[in-house]
Amino acid sequence: MTNSIPDPIELTQALIRFNTINPPGNEDQVCNYLAKLLESVGYECRKIEFAPHRMSLVAKIGACSDQKPSICFTGHVDIVPLGARTWKYDPFAGIIEDGKLYGRGSSDMKSGVAAFVVAAMKMADSAKQGGGVSMIITAGEETGCEGAFHLAANQEILDFLGPAGCFIVAEPTANEPLLGHKGAYWLKASTDGVTAHGSMPERGDNAFYKLAKAALTLEKFTFDTPVHELMGQGTLNVGTAKSGININSVPDAAEMTLDIRTVAGQSHQYIYGCLCKALGPAVRLDTIIDIEGVFTPATDPWMASVFDFCEKINGVRPVEKTVSYFTDASALKPAIGNPPTVILGPGQPEMAHQTDEFCYVDKITDATQLFSELILDWQTH
Repeated sequence: MTNSIPDPIELTQALIRFNTINPPGNEDQVCNYLAKLLESVGYECRKIEFAPHRMSLVAKIGACSDQKPSICFTGHVDIVPLGARTWKYDPFAGIIEDGKLYGRGSSDMKSGVAAFVVAAMKMADSAKQGGGVSMIITAGEETGCEGAFHLAANQEILDFLGPAGCFIVAEPTANEPLLGHKGAYWLKASTDGVTAHGSMPERGDNAFYKLAKAALTLEKFTFDTPVHELMGQGTLNVGTAKSGININSVPDAAEMTLDIRTVAGQSHQYIYGCLCKALGPAVRLDTIIDIEGVFTPATDPWMASVFDFCEKINGVRPVEKTVSYFTDASALKPAIGNPPTVILGPGQPEMAHQTDEFCYVDKITDATQLFSELILDWQTH
C-alpha cells in the first residue's frame, strides 16, 4: 500500500501541471486525479459540480460521527491568472531550483493540498480506527468561494462528511498557524433619479448627486462595534462609482461598490442596518459578497496543541496572528459544525498571485509531517 502514496513534492509538481486558472477553472481534472489517489488507500470520495468542469471533491475515512468527529482539511485547486509580466520559469512545469518549487499555485495553494492529501494517505490506517479524516477540496475559491458556498448548501454532502472536530485551512502561511481572518462584505449602493436634457437640469432629478452625498457620508462612517484584540476594527472603502450615459443628460441612475472588511464578531446584518440608517431611503443596498470573519483563540485546547506541533517542526514558538484576506473557511466552518479552525499551510504568503510564484521544498516536507502528526494526535483524542 505504501508504494501508492506519492511524495508530497512530486504531487505538488503534478498538481501544478494541471492548468486550473480561474476563469475558466477546469478543476475537475485535478479532483478526478486526487480522488483516484485517495480511493487507492480506502477513502470514500464524492464529487460535486457547480458548473461544467467546475468540480469540488470531498473525501473521508474513519468514524466522522457525532461521537467521534473527524479532523478536516480544506484547500482550493483553482489558481489566479498569470498576469502581464513574463515568467522566468514555465508556470505549469513545477521546476525546482535552489530549494524552491516554481509554478502558478505552488504557494497558493497546491502545495498545501498536496501536503494534506499525502499526510491523509499515510495516516489512513490510523484514521480508520479513530475519529477519522475528512477533506474538502474546492473549486472556485479565487473568485468568491463559489465552490465552497455551493458545497455548504448541499445537505447530502454535509451528511456524508459528518461533523468535524477541528479544521485546517492549508492556505499559504509558511507553516505558521494563523488564528483567523477578516470577513468580506461587498455591497452595491444604488440611487435613482429622473433624466432630462443637460441644458434643462431643473426638469430632472440627478441620481449622481444623491450618490455623491452617500459617498461623503461613508467617508465619515465609523463602526461602533468593539475593536478585535488581533484584527483591530473593520474597514470600509468605496471601490467603484458610475453614473450617466452622456455629458448632456441628467443621470437617472448611479451606483457605487463598497468593500467592507469585517473583524470576527462583527455581524454583517447589523452593519447593513447601520448603513441603511446612515444613508437614508434614497440609497438602495444590494449584497455582492457576504463572507464572515473566522477566529479561534489560542487558548482553545486544540489550537494550543497546534501551536505545540508547529513549534516542534519550526523550532520557534508561533506568534498569535490573523490575516486580512478571506478563505473558504467562512463558507465551510458553519456547515461542518463550527469547529476550532487554523489557517496553516506550506506556501509562502508573500508569493500568492505573484509572477514566478514559488514554494520552498522543505516547507512542503515539513507541512506533510506536521499534518501527519496532527492527524495521529486527533485519532487518540
